[in-house]
Amino acid sequence: MTNYKSDLMKTLTERGFLYQCTDEDGLDKAASSSVVTGYIGFDCTAPSLHVGSLVQIMMLRHLQKSGGRPIVLLGGGTTKIGDPSMKDKTRPILTDEMIEENKAGIKQVFSNFIDFDGDNPAILVDNAEWLDNLGYIEFLRLVGTQFTINRMVTMETAKRRLENELPMTFLEFNYPLLQSYDFVELNKRYGCTLQLGGSDQWGNIVTGVDLTRRMEGNEVYGFTTPLITTASGGKMGKTVDGAIWLNGDPGLSEHHFRTPYEYWQFWRNTDDADVGRFLRLFTAVSLDEIAKLEALEGADINIAKARLADEATTLLHGANAAKEAAETAKQTFEQGMAAEGLPTFDVEKSELGSLGVLAATVMAGLAGSNGEARRHIKAGALKVNDEKVTTHEKVLESADVKEGIIKLSVGKKKHALLKIV
Repeated sequence: MTNYKSDLMKTLTERGFLYQCTDEDGLDKAASSSVVTGYIGFDCTAPSLHVGSLVQIMMLRHLQKSGGRPIVLLGGGTTKIGDPSMKDKTRPILTDEMIEENKAGIKQVFSNFIDFDGDNPAILVDNAEWLDNLGYIEFLRLVGTQFTINRMVTMETAKRRLENELPMTFLEFNYPLLQSYDFVELNKRYGCTLQLGGSDQWGNIVTGVDLTRRMEGNEVYGFTTPLITTASGGKMGKTVDGAIWLNGDPGLSEHHFRTPYEYWQFWRNTDDADVGRFLRLFTAVSLDEIAKLEALEGADINIAKARLADEATTLLHGANAAKEAAETAKQTFEQGMAAEGLPTFDVEKSELGSLGVLAATVMAGLAGSNGEARRHIKAGALKVNDEKVTTHEKVLESADVKEGIIKLSVGKKKHALLKIV
């Protein structure tokens, strides 16, 4: 179905969130005729969420903006089990104290994206409220009778573990039952009719939908997003120096702390091919404006990247922090280049995409000939913006332009700047 009537389904599909839905037509009708309450669960496995969770948070934001009521479900209970979804080994068991510390850190993020105080306030709840109080035999009689082993061993995670002869503990095997029961409780307590999540949660979401329908007799829905990867095939939010965490609290360990400047730089370094998609998923910029930004070509694509960085940082840290981060990035780059006193050569913007790295190296006086430049590449000495060049076929492109400049280096001491004019 493509002719949606509800703002919710129009927004989620037009901005690229839809991957699977248990009943698109039913959810669209519900969202166009009533206030839909939907939830996403976040287990407390670390003291901060990272950028990989941001697509889920943005879905809750769109749900609220379209008139629905979002529920942030913290997994104080399910974290004690550990979600095995798409994992080949058992998650480490966390103590109750560690879970509480992680929960406190995770809570900080959500108020930047959704409103807990307005006319249609979001709800924050912890599934430990009901899971911690369930007696084992009571739970088996209540929920265990609704599942068959036959069905559970066909679920993707269990199936993969069994096929690869990898261990799966009975503790982990119980996780889908507990997550499914969350939907039942939220449906009873808050009239929740929608569970959202990533594609790796599809199996758990479908079982939750089925369990809630059978136990409560109510029509409910499941909706998942695609796995978000970068154009290069990397996992979203993972970089060479670790995950991009959302918390900016210096009270957290350094591993989980990202300054607004570091966060801004992460988005500014987005691959050209990802800019439009990431603007749709991770910002509130209108679709019409995004279409104009992603149509930019050559070095102008950096305007779109800066806009992405500004908007994403504003959502998480505020407009002032985003402005300061952008200014810091500009000053750091310009002052760093000026401090080095590097020789500078003008290059026409029209040459980007056709100027080979060999010719550029000779032009900049870093090699006497193409042959010498090739030898520098073979020796691993030639770099563009401090990144090693691995092939003599490398062509300088708009993606190589940083604040209007491309830096060429041979070894540690020979450098030159190509200024794009």
